[in-house]
Amino acid sequence: MRREIDREIWRLAVPAFLALVAEPLFLLSDAAIVGHLGTPELAGLGIAAVVLQTAIGLCVFLAYGTTASVARHLGAGDRGRALAQGVDGVWLAVLIGLVTTVAGVALTGPLVGAFGAGEQVSDHATTYLRIAFLGAVPLLVMLAATGVLRGLQDTRTPLVVAVAGNALNIALNLLLVYGAGPVAGMGLAGSAVGSVLAQVASAAALVAVVVRAARREGTSLRPDLPGVRAAARAAVALVIRTLTLRAALLVTTYAVTVGAGVDAAVDLATHQLAMTLWTFLAFALDAIAIAAQAITGRHLGAGDVAATRAVTRRMVWWGVVSGIVTGLGLAALSPVLGPLFSDDPDVHRLLVPVLVVAALAQPVAGVVFVLDGVLIGAGDGAYLAWGGLLTLAVYAPLVLLAGHALGSLVAIWAVFAAVFMGARFVVLTHRARTDRWLVTGVLQ
Repeated sequence: MRREIDREIWRLAVPAFLALVAEPLFLLSDAAIVGHLGTPELAGLGIAAVVLQTAIGLCVFLAYGTTASVARHLGAGDRGRALAQGVDGVWLAVLIGLVTTVAGVALTGPLVGAFGAGEQVSDHATTYLRIAFLGAVPLLVMLAATGVLRGLQDTRTPLVVAVAGNALNIALNLLLVYGAGPVAGMGLAGSAVGSVLAQVASAAALVAVVVRAARREGTSLRPDLPGVRAAARAAVALVIRTLTLRAALLVTTYAVTVGAGVDAAVDLATHQLAMTLWTFLAFALDAIAIAAQAITGRHLGAGDVAATRAVTRRMVWWGVVSGIVTGLGLAALSPVLGPLFSDDPDVHRLLVPVLVVAALAQPVAGVVFVLDGVLIGAGDGAYLAWGGLLTLAVYAPLVLLAGHALGSLVAIWAVFAAVFMGARFVVLTHRARTDRWLVTGVLQ
């Protein structure tokens, strides 16, 4: 029984992990290509990327919510209705993407200006961001279509499209930024155009797979307004959950800023490196969470509470094991990671204890990420939203107090690990022990 569960988990989790890792690796390639244009161009790309990733990141519910709803209908034996839910999710992505594009293009100037980066850098950021916002629709459609396929228990297709799409992105960036010809040698604007074209191609590929599946089941491809509205209502709770997570990270960075002393640059640089490494390791743990969304939704849709419990226990076990592995690896590598990213010996010295604290929190993070995926798959978004608000209310004053009173980056990370991750652990494990999230059948 355990072997069967393990095979199912890793069949979904491994491709999901590779797809998650592919994105930041190719973003590094984009940065390398633009970086050779000059420092102002790279700085402009950095500002534009923060704005765009924030706007798109808030819409991750398009993938998560769609995965859960499609998986439930699949488990209930109604593949046609599952695809209908997926089609509604894609149409919702189109609507949100259009609003995001119009608002983003109109507000590009004020958004960039808020960073106060100087005229030259701001000009580059504005140029890139205005073009990049044209890719909002395909980016959000990619999220929704990926959610449909995950709900159908297919994580391989999104992986193939992610790798192919990002490879196309690199090729187009090289051509349009540096190449010769009438549409080449465009500089930073060429990088934005290349990315949008690659996003359009990736979205088209994923939608084509969804459309073929829908046609096989005789599912209508027209937007169903009640279905789109239902998807939008279900998304509200997941948006709140995501906002609380992002707010916690922003508060942590603010605490580092107010707590930094004469070595403010060292503290901020070290914190950025530590958070980057934390985020990268989260991809490994998030892969199991994605599998949890798909598997939990399918079992609950089928009305199989016993299987849901058994799979949840096994995924939590794998979350702990994965957290121990990533924690040991991070602690062991902490003395050598600093020189890979910085030439500053002060950053090297400070990074080691910060990473040790982060390493100690990895097993807890493994449980947190898995149970987050389980409850998303169960459609328990309202609880996740309230839990996120409670966690933020507890964590924010304590981390700010640590920044003001202690002024120590290690202490701030200790609060992050113990209070923020600890509070999420308590909130999620408390819910998992109850039966309230084990709602079977198709949710209305």
